[in-house]
Amino acid sequence: MKKKNPVKGQVDFVLFSVILLLLAIGVIMVYSASSYISIYKEKDSMFYLKRQLLWAALGITAMFVGMSFDYRKLKKFTVPLLIVCIPLLIAVFFFPDTNGAYRWIRIGGASLQPSEIVKYAVVFYLAKSLDFKGEKVKDFFYGVFPYLLVSGFYAGMILLEKNMSIASVIMIVTLIVLFVAGARAFHLFGIVTPALTALALFFIYSSDYRRARMLNFLNPWQDPAGNGYQLIQSLLALGSGKILGLGLGQSRQKAYYMPEPHNDFIFSIIGEELGLVGCIFIITLFLVFIWRGIKVALEAKDTYGTLLATGITSIIAVQAMVNIAVVTGSMPVTGVPLPFISYGGSSLLFNMIAMGVLLNISRQKANI
Repeated sequence: MKKKNPVKGQVDFVLFSVILLLLAIGVIMVYSASSYISIYKEKDSMFYLKRQLLWAALGITAMFVGMSFDYRKLKKFTVPLLIVCIPLLIAVFFFPDTNGAYRWIRIGGASLQPSEIVKYAVVFYLAKSLDFKGEKVKDFFYGVFPYLLVSGFYAGMILLEKNMSIASVIMIVTLIVLFVAGARAFHLFGIVTPALTALALFFIYSSDYRRARMLNFLNPWQDPAGNGYQLIQSLLALGSGKILGLGLGQSRQKAYYMPEPHNDFIFSIIGEELGLVGCIFIITLFLVFIWRGIKVALEAKDTYGTLLATGITSIIAVQAMVNIAVVTGSMPVTGVPLPFISYGGSSLLFNMIAMGVLLNISRQKANI
């Protein structure tokens, strides 16, 4: 799949606009969703807004740097990045847990979530190695199994932190990149997918809190004050918004009914304040993002660019679909933030760095 006659040009303007629009909506909604708890917890209604604005500014700067940095030069940083991720994933266990999960490295007032780096590091590795491997990816033990081991190793370390959601995202994206690279469908969907599904079910039912989440997803009203509480509040928020919503800033569920409404369940606040129309608009933006990301992958000047664009687009797409599915009660509750919109510094920063890489790939097209 060698592509010739590369043409450097402008970045994909539609993709660029969608990214900035999602980011702007995110900043506004973080302020709206967090203002109530901010004024009671931090004595400042704009506490989370100020932080999100800072990270957004850093993210935009990083995106522009990434847009001007030739993505092919990332190859030499791939292995060192993978190696650095290991001590970072171990370091989280030396910091206090949050609700039993070890996910953050906290230094002063700032925090870093290593898993946000790892998911992109794995994509960079897959793109580089699969580009070199070529047609040999069709062999299961030589072309598929080694990548499952590498991705599984990092997903397993993240699973030890009690972060099954990001571990699952890594494995799903690995399958997508392998499929685009030319791996046989039977190997991926006839062997690997059933095996990973069985493994996921084992981890769910071997853990009391994961099993409780699964059972409460099926009927959250059986434990409305416990495991089903967050999902019930989310559904109440979405239902209260109806078609046009209650109005920006008018959410009732964010007033200490919904736990941390500016994080993983911010989409339910969007539904309450902006209604079905607002939800459809957000979903449409993500669909446009996926469309343009696929277009960038198809028009990339080389196989490496195609696989890298596929992986980056897939991370955002999978996280968005999982988050919206969780908030709407379509799958068990899990901690996956809504890209560009949920509150979170490290998540936003690394997503924006990845967007810079994706936009740089869009500048370098091939005449196919």
